[in-house]
Amino acid sequence: MLPYFLGCPSWNDASWRGSFYPADLNMSDSVEHYCRVFNAVEGNTTFYARPNEEKLSRWVTRMPEHFRFCAKVHKDISHEGDLRDQLDSTRAFLDLLAPLGERVAPLWLQLPAMFGPSRLGELAVWLDEFAHRRLAVEVRHAAFFDKGEDERALNRLLHERGVERICLDSRALFNCTSRDPAVLHAQSKKPRLPIRPAAFSDSPQLRFIGGPDLAANQPFLEPWVEKVAAWVEQGLTPYVFLHTPDNHLAAAQALRFHELLSERLPGLPPLPPYTDSEPRAEQLGLL
Repeated sequence: MLPYFLGCPSWNDASWRGSFYPADLNMSDSVEHYCRVFNAVEGNTTFYARPNEEKLSRWVTRMPEHFRFCAKVHKDISHEGDLRDQLDSTRAFLDLLAPLGERVAPLWLQLPAMFGPSRLGELAVWLDEFAHRRLAVEVRHAAFFDKGEDERALNRLLHERGVERICLDSRALFNCTSRDPAVLHAQSKKPRLPIRPAAFSDSPQLRFIGGPDLAANQPFLEPWVEKVAAWVEQGLTPYVFLHTPDNHLAAAQALRFHELLSERLPGLPPLPPYTDSEPRAEQLGLL
C-alpha cells in the first residue's frame, strides 16, 4: 500500500494502448488495468455527466476498495446558481454514487472563476451540510490568490472545517511554447493562477498540469516531489494527479513522478507492472 494516492484525470485513454496498456486492450476493460497500477483518479467524468447504474456497477466490481475516486460534483451543482439552492441536488448526486462507498473520497467541489468572496457564505452552508464527507474545494477567482483578506477568509473557512484547498499548478503548461493544437487548447482552457500548497487536513490535494515534453516539465515537478515527500514524512496522505495537454502522456508523467519520489523516499513501494510485457520506461518518454 502506497503512503499517498497517485493518478491521472481519467483511465479511458485509447492512446495509452501499446505503452501503458496492452496494445490489444478493449477499452471497456481499461478501468481494471488502470487500477492495477494507480490507486486514485480524478472524477472528471462526473463533472460532465452522471453515470448510469450499469456503469456504476461495472466500476464497483473493478475498483478495489482501497481505490479513491475523487468525484467532482456535477457542473449543474457547482456552476449554476447559489450553492444553498443545490443541497437537494447534491444529496441526489451522492445517493447516485453511493454504490462506490468509501471509494468516493474526497468529494471535489470545483468552483468557477466567477465564484468570488461575496459568495463565501453560501460555500460555508454547503460545506456544513456535507461535513460528514471528506471534502476538497478548488477556487479560481483572482481575489482568492491575492494574499489579502479575501484569501485569508477563504483559508479560515476551509481550515476550520478540515476541508482541503485543491492546489492546481499549471506553470509547466504555460511555460510551453509549442504551437501544437492540444497545447494551445489546454492553455486556452486551464486557469493560470498562483500556486497555493495547502494541507488543511491529513490529505493535501495536488493537480499538476504539464506540457507535452516530460523533460521540460521536470523543473516544475521536482519541487513537488520534495513537498509530497515532506507531507508523507509528516504522516499526511497526499493526493497527486498528473495532467498533460491531451493527457496522452498523463500516465507517463505519473509514473515518472513515482520514480522521482522513490529516489527521495527510499523504501517507497514500487508500482505494479502496467502491461503484461512490462515495456521499458523509455517507451513512455520517461527518460
